[in-house]
Amino acid sequence: MSTCATVSRNLDEPISGTAATARTWLLLEQPGPWGADALTSSHLDPALGRALEAAAKDTGVRIALIRRPGRHADPGMPPPVRHVYAAHTTPGNIWLHSATTTDPGRLLDLDMAALGRGEHHTFDSALWGRPHTGDPLALVCTNGKRDRCCALLGRPLAAELAASGVQGAWEVTHLGGHRFSPTLLVLPHGYAYGRAEAHTVKEVLHGVQEGRIVVEGCRGSSAWERPGQAAELAVRAATGEDAAEVLSIVRTTGGAPRWEVTVAHTDGRHWQVVVAQGAAQPPRPESCGTSVLGSPARMDVVALHELAGSAAAG
Repeated sequence: MSTCATVSRNLDEPISGTAATARTWLLLEQPGPWGADALTSSHLDPALGRALEAAAKDTGVRIALIRRPGRHADPGMPPPVRHVYAAHTTPGNIWLHSATTTDPGRLLDLDMAALGRGEHHTFDSALWGRPHTGDPLALVCTNGKRDRCCALLGRPLAAELAASGVQGAWEVTHLGGHRFSPTLLVLPHGYAYGRAEAHTVKEVLHGVQEGRIVVEGCRGSSAWERPGQAAELAVRAATGEDAAEVLSIVRTTGGAPRWEVTVAHTDGRHWQVVVAQGAAQPPRPESCGTSVLGSPARMDVVALHELAGSAAAG
C-alpha cells in the first residue's frame, strides 16, 4: 500500500542535502599550514598537487589533506611517514583502507578510475594498503584560508575530540558548507554533519560502530548528488530508518530547480521524493568572514511518496 506525505523542512538547518559529493575519498596526511586550494598551496609539492587533481578529475574520487589536531607551525621538513586513507561510500560496497608512505608521489600510481568505481586493489598494491581496523574517522574541516569559520569553529572541535580520546579525529581541508561550521565528515560511510559539537560527534561515531546513521545534524551522504542527499535523509526521517547501507538512490530525473528521486531500501521498498531547489531567506551572511548578505541555495523536500511494489520497478 502506498503512502503520501508532504515534507517541509527549514533547510537553513544542517539537514539540507548540501554535503560534499564523492563516491571515494583519498586522504593524504600533510602537516603544516594549508592555503585556500590546499593541494597546491601547502607544503605538499604543488606540482604533485596539480598532478593529483588532474588524475582524480571526473573519476568520483575526491582528494583531501588531513593533519592531526593541534598547532600547525611550519615544521620545516616534510614528515618521514604519512598516513593515507581511501574510503568508498556507496552502500553495498562501503570500505575504508589505510596505509603509510614515505613518498606522497606514490599516489600517482593509483588507478583513480578504479578507486572511483569502488575497487581498492590499486590502493592495496601500490601503497600496501589494508582494511582499516581502528575507529571510524572523524574529519573536521579546519581550512581557515578557505573560510575563516572553519578555523574559528572547526579547530576547537577537532582539538576537543582528540583531547577526549577520539582516535579517529583529524583535521581536513575544505568540505563545503562552511555556513554550517563546524562541519564534519565521518568515514567509512561518508555522511557529513553541520554545527557539530563534541558530544554529538561521539554519538555519531558510536552509531557508526553499531551500523547506525544518526540523522540529527546530518547533511547527507557524499555518495549522492545534492537532490539524492536530501531525499535519502527525508526517507530516514519519515520512516525512522537508521541502519547503515540499507538505502540507495536508484534514479534521479528532472533538473534544477526540481527533481524526482527514487530511493530504494534493501528490503524492497521504494519511495519517490520530490526535491526543489530554493534560496534561503531572509538574506544572511554566508560566512562568518564576511558581512555581505546572500541567499545560499537549499534543497527543499516538498513531497515523499512510498511506491507500491510493482510501481517501483517501472
